Amino acid sequence: MTFRGWPVEALEFYEGLAADNSKTYWTRHLEFYESRVRGPMAELLAALEPEFGPGKIFRPYRDVRFSKDKTPYKTHLGAWLSAGGYIQLSADGLAAGSGYYQLDAGQLERYRRAVVDEQTGTELTEVIAGIEKAGIGVHGHGSLKTTPRGFPKDHPRIDLLRHKGLTTWKEWAPAAWLGTAAAQKRIVEFLRESLPLRHWLDDNVGRSAV
Repeated sequence: MTFRGWPVEALEFYEGLAADNSKTYWTRHLEFYESRVRGPMAELLAALEPEFGPGKIFRPYRDVRFSKDKTPYKTHLGAWLSAGGYIQLSADGLAAGSGYYQLDAGQLERYRRAVVDEQTGTELTEVIAGIEKAGIGVHGHGSLKTTPRGFPKDHPRIDLLRHKGLTTWKEWAPAAWLGTAAAQKRIVEFLRESLPLRHWLDDNVGRSAV
């Protein structure tokens, strides 16, 4: 089926879930979730697949085993694209990301070597500047407050060296276009504009072996 966006009631569904995160609420609205929330996401992933690879919708259930918060359901719908990319729908609207969120030990070592290298490090700063100029944020994750061991504190790219993950991210507040095919266009534009960072990471860091 063709992707036509999400109805405004999809966002209201998550507003209600945030207020009543219970099995009773979930069961009462399950049919709506499947057809009007998850259904459009599946249609969007199918539309994106020729360019960005097959996608996967994450389960709506929270892993509460090690959390003090025992509410059972996620208050957002998330999906992942095999060629790189993340899409999220919630009461706050639509959001998308791309990049490497959490580097494993081998990736982190390769990332830091690439950041220190004059050629690849300079390329990364230029890539980030270009993406930010397009109105997309570039964010570090798991960042150290101190300098990584073995690196000078005054390195010109010390802020990048501190990161343990690097992604692009953009959020769109609820608006009428979210209920139309324009939502797909915005996601596609974001993913394409994020590709330079994705390519740099693939070339210099590589996918996780896990």
